[in-house]
Amino acid sequence: MGSEVIYRKWRPQTLAEVVGQEPVTQTLRHAVESGKIAHAYLFCGPRGTGKTSTGRVLAKAVNCPHQVGGEPCNSCDMCRSITAGTSLDVVEMDAASNRGIDDIRNLREKVNYAPSLARYKVYIVDEVHMLTDPACNALLKTLEEPPPHVIFVLATTEPHRVASTIVSRCQRFNFRRLSRTAMTDKLKLICQKEGFRVAPEALRLIAQAATGSLRDAENTLEQSVAYYGNQIDFDQVQSALGLTGDWRSRELAKHIVGRDISAGLRVINDVSGDGVDLRQFNRELVDYLRGLLLAKSGCEEALDATQEDLAEMRSLVADASLGYLLTAIKLFSSIDFRSDSYSPLPLELALVDSALPLATDRCDPGTAEPSETAEVSDISQEPSQCLCGAEIPEMADNTEDSGGEAGQGFEYLKGRWREFVHSLKGEGSTGKLDAFLRNACEPIALEDETLVLGFYYSFHKEKIEDPKYRYLVERKLEEVFGQPYKIKCVLVDHKRRGVPPSEGGNPLVKAALEMGAEIRE
Repeated sequence: MGSEVIYRKWRPQTLAEVVGQEPVTQTLRHAVESGKIAHAYLFCGPRGTGKTSTGRVLAKAVNCPHQVGGEPCNSCDMCRSITAGTSLDVVEMDAASNRGIDDIRNLREKVNYAPSLARYKVYIVDEVHMLTDPACNALLKTLEEPPPHVIFVLATTEPHRVASTIVSRCQRFNFRRLSRTAMTDKLKLICQKEGFRVAPEALRLIAQAATGSLRDAENTLEQSVAYYGNQIDFDQVQSALGLTGDWRSRELAKHIVGRDISAGLRVINDVSGDGVDLRQFNRELVDYLRGLLLAKSGCEEALDATQEDLAEMRSLVADASLGYLLTAIKLFSSIDFRSDSYSPLPLELALVDSALPLATDRCDPGTAEPSETAEVSDISQEPSQCLCGAEIPEMADNTEDSGGEAGQGFEYLKGRWREFVHSLKGEGSTGKLDAFLRNACEPIALEDETLVLGFYYSFHKEKIEDPKYRYLVERKLEEVFGQPYKIKCVLVDHKRRGVPPSEGGNPLVKAALEMGAEIRE
């Protein structure tokens, strides 16, 4: 390997070599071949996806006297000078460090000069969203009336920050994140050409860690080679990437799905006691939980896993509901280790919170409050207890078991209706979805798999019929009762609850009652 870094040495030299951006490169080839070249292009997309490299190839293609099929020959003097970066007619500018109006004024002055040798002068402006407002206005003037010998290639990772007036004067191309397969294939090609012997699973891990950026993947490969030499195995790449590779992340995922708090707490404390980076351990845990969610959803093609791993994941989630998996992923992915990355407490709390969603909701909010002094270790005691201290029957606390009871019908749903309404607390845009159901409706029938809700006022009925609220209610029904239900909203006779005659005529009380309020005293 020479002194040139890998990502620069293996930059694409033709549009066909640009990895994973076929819609973009095919359009550009046709434009060059037909001679229908735009005066300005806007390349948008994540870092490391080939935006500036495509700009350089395009500069060669439009100036190559021997281009065939829209591709540069890469052998003529013009192509070689552009590849080497010595052509005076291809100018690259970093708008992150040259973002002022004086920089753009200088560019505008040079734009008017004819090319020295090439057919077109090509200006590649990277991170164009970093330009100041005055600089954008100055650039806009040039884009409105460009000289016929000039082509602009503007690149950005944040297209929403580019002025709409500039966007409207460019042909926009969206570069997408590269797939793991595409990056792995490119890394294999580099290894073959450079003589690196890297395990295939190690290359896949590099591609996975790069999250769609080929440049990041190439830099990681080069870093690994610099440290370990030309022969690299999976464990060495794990170490280079700072990954724990701890099998206990999968073990913990199994206990989460199985709602086994005691076993899960033991795993967490074993990992913490071994000095494992808990932040990275949690990332790997969440990634595996995501895989379980995809497996449960039947979207296995999105997983980069072996058939043995897929079979294990299918078996693990066979009895788990989508709602429960979703809850667990949300809890663990929202853990913030910034305050203390060494304490296992955030992981422990997420485990307990995900494993006992029904136990913590079982108490009626008007009769008991969760105990602030309840300890995590007490939750796993037999018989099971709610945080308020109330005993909970062993089977009634398991959504999956209760969902499979032969007696689960309308009376069962009606008997647990107050518990269900309380479980909606915190849902919705305001976190008060439960308020639209509490004392405002009641289950009145079960028609096949459709639960009919009788509302006392049209206000609440129309709220729940809104698709976004209907979806939340139906999702929570499946989560709590273990099987999917649709809901049907109907109006029933108003249900007044003990309104004192002296209060019934009060317009404020009347309005509150119509909104679902209830007089307690």
